[in-house]
Amino acid sequence: MSLSYRQPGVVLTDRRFTVPLDHDAPSGETIELYAREVVAGDLVDRELPWLLYLQGGPGFGANRFVGKPSWLGRALKEYRVLLLDQRGTGSSTPANRQTLPLRGGPAEQADYLAHFRADAIVRDCEAIRPRVTGGAPWTVLGQSFGGFCTVAYLSTAPEGLDTAVITGGLPSLDAHADDVYRAAYPRIERKVAAHYARYPQDVERARRIAGHLLEHEVVLPNGYRFTVEAFQSLGRVLGTGDGSHQLHHLLEDAFVPTPAGPALSDAFQEQVQALLSYAGHPLYALIHEPIYGQDARPTAWSAERVRAEFPRFDAAKALAGDGPLLFTGESVHPWMFDCDPALRPLRETADLLAARTDWPPLYDPARLAANEVPAVAAVYHDDMYVDTDHSLRTARAIRGLRTWVTDEFEHDGVRAGGPRVLDRLLAMARDEV
Repeated sequence: MSLSYRQPGVVLTDRRFTVPLDHDAPSGETIELYAREVVAGDLVDRELPWLLYLQGGPGFGANRFVGKPSWLGRALKEYRVLLLDQRGTGSSTPANRQTLPLRGGPAEQADYLAHFRADAIVRDCEAIRPRVTGGAPWTVLGQSFGGFCTVAYLSTAPEGLDTAVITGGLPSLDAHADDVYRAAYPRIERKVAAHYARYPQDVERARRIAGHLLEHEVVLPNGYRFTVEAFQSLGRVLGTGDGSHQLHHLLEDAFVPTPAGPALSDAFQEQVQALLSYAGHPLYALIHEPIYGQDARPTAWSAERVRAEFPRFDAAKALAGDGPLLFTGESVHPWMFDCDPALRPLRETADLLAARTDWPPLYDPARLAANEVPAVAAVYHDDMYVDTDHSLRTARAIRGLRTWVTDEFEHDGVRAGGPRVLDRLLAMARDEV
């Protein structure tokens, strides 16, 4: 039985669905999907079209909004919205260090997780759509990895789509993970340079913290081994609209005096562990690189291998000179599975996924070239997480897709921009602008 309840200005309904783990074996094992239906309180009795929201990630459940902030308020003016917890995330059947041993050993866990990419998510959406809309196509809003899923949707089941709206999530159709990261490291370096230009005092602060970590073994309160590489990975926040300010505030009070000399403060460590821990979203670490796998080439810890091609990111070398320490961005590395207690039991599983050579293609260029679904995309200029050149190349490959290229927002523009981003994209899809 579905449960409905109210928040300010909205009525929410919990929805649960059973779908096959492997859609090619529909009579086999099943998993559960959770989604939250949202409708404006004054429209609850109206017949409205549906908008499905696909969250970024991979590995994150849908936003837990209170009321109708951000883009949601704009959507609720004319849609019922379904906030889907993609398989393995949120309140859907979980996949983490506690539950995956139920599958068996690392090999069985890796085989299970091979069913958690965009292709399976799209088939989940098509499986539940008739139960939600009565069979009518719906509008899909895909943010970041949700945009990757939306392009896969256009490739495999465009009949299910009324309109495709993508924000910061046009993937390359054919790039290997190595290509993705070779394009990423120079973008990350530009974001770091922009941060230091805004906050020049952070150059010395970051060098001091990195030097401390090279000389001391630091274990955070949750058991996370806080290495200099882990510190550098905090640069992932620089791709969001307020990320540079967040990083600055984090760095400014890192040390406190103690009888044994300066030490990283408890307050600093508490904030750091919240940013670094994958306890709440382990799937992100496990399948982040596999979302780029499409052929017989393994991803093989691509971000770690490609990083070696950019020696300026080597912390020890930076500290040996007088240059700034470079932070890194949205990437997953094997050392994370040694540092993070939420990931340590899954290291062998992650290694097997990195070695996998049987990833099926995620996108169909021929079908995209014949696309008839109204499709629009916000492409954020110099997006730290998704390469702009890759996105624009894909945009040209999807028939009829219109792009809005902007430097007004960072990757989280659909959140930070309130209703404006979605409002503009819907107007573009309807040829109103």
